[in-house]
Amino acid sequence: MSTPVSPNTVLANALSHAQDVLTPRVRDTTPERIVFVVGTQINGAPHIGTSLVQSLAFATAARVREKFGVPVEVRFAALDNAPHTIVTDQSTGHLFMRTYAHALGHQAIAQQIDTLYHPLFAALSERLAVPYAVETYSEQQATQHFRRTWLRVLPRMDAARWWLAPSAGVAHLRVPCPSPGCGWSEKYAQRTRVRDSSRDHATVTAECLHHGTYEVTVAPDSGEGYLDLATLYRNLVKELSLGDKYSGTLHVMVKGGDWVFGSHLVDGALQAVGLAPQQFPARLFCPQVVTDTGAKLSKSLIREGHAPLPDGAAPWMLDTREWPGTVADYVERLLGMTEIVLSDPRHFFRSYSAGEVGRMMTAPTTRSLPTP
Repeated sequence: MSTPVSPNTVLANALSHAQDVLTPRVRDTTPERIVFVVGTQINGAPHIGTSLVQSLAFATAARVREKFGVPVEVRFAALDNAPHTIVTDQSTGHLFMRTYAHALGHQAIAQQIDTLYHPLFAALSERLAVPYAVETYSEQQATQHFRRTWLRVLPRMDAARWWLAPSAGVAHLRVPCPSPGCGWSEKYAQRTRVRDSSRDHATVTAECLHHGTYEVTVAPDSGEGYLDLATLYRNLVKELSLGDKYSGTLHVMVKGGDWVFGSHLVDGALQAVGLAPQQFPARLFCPQVVTDTGAKLSKSLIREGHAPLPDGAAPWMLDTREWPGTVADYVERLLGMTEIVLSDPRHFFRSYSAGEVGRMMTAPTTRSLPTP
């Protein structure tokens, strides 16, 4: 497998190994175990960028376990609240949406995860002896702890809202219409209001595309209402809940490089609601796969005709089911690429063009060469 030639950077120059970027947090918290949390929108087949981040989560977990002698786990957060259908209400001009969870239902989502993700995870877990668990966002938002965390955040939203929505100061809260078979909500929550809240409940009023005004009371133990929070808002509540619930566990948020900028806002919101910096979760930003223009490789833009397939890229990079080989072969190539990416901090803390990733995945295996 071909080895890239990577430039030096300030961060890479400070490290001997890529996983060393987590050392300060591990030594500061002396955890009993470390959980690497990697989230993915369940909105179709995964592309190469998703597979790269997931394989790096397993490979980095194995290296951290070897270095610190602490049990590790990978937790896959399946974001089934991604938009499935978006329509415009002609009377107001407001956009309404249904999530994948509401459009497909629990059974179809579970089948999609089993088909598209479990084979890769099971193979990576077996090869690297790193256990993993899967939790959908629908399951997470329904737990008592997640809802209690959200209720605790509500009184502090005046301090956090400009971090979560810097342009307008309105962090989007969607509670989809509970009418049977419905599940529509205003995408930008223009008319969604929290009417009253306490430590034990919050009453939310909103507008449905088909049923007009409705009201939902969200309580930790009732199961009523579905908390579909906008991305930064969701990450704030999720990371607060993880920090509260699992004493002795260090959580590492594993994300693609495009999340670097957004995480600054999440960290600001965490501090605004009362966390000290040492209480923040650890973060690991993986290499981003980009086109020849420098933009993130986007399967949706390419499929919708807004961007061409980049030079050197292949259809399997947008839909991993089209890989011309077996799952075992795909995993072998992925692990070979992650081994190279993790072999030098210069290779890890950078982006890769789709063409370069294609060459690394398909080129004959070669002896790794030291970086100049």
